[in-house]
Amino acid sequence: MEYYLKSKESAYPCEVTIDEDNGRYMIRKADSSGEVFNSPLELIRWVLDNWTPDEFQDQEQFRQMITEFQLNFLTN
Repeated sequence: MEYYLKSKESAYPCEVTIDEDNGRYMIRKADSSGEVFNSPLELIRWVLDNWTPDEFQDQEQFRQMITEFQLNFLTN
């Protein structure tokens, strides 16, 4: 799963990558720095703790990403 979210603070989109096949869980932030995680749950926790919908031009796209996280990783 890859998501590209257009931040209000940057010309480049924020990127969220959850690649379970290759064990890649990464985020690129609005300032172009990044974070790497050991699991999708760590990545999701970071997103929930650090980003809000109002930081992005398309708030609904952010909310949809969170919903997909909930359906794919937070239910059991």
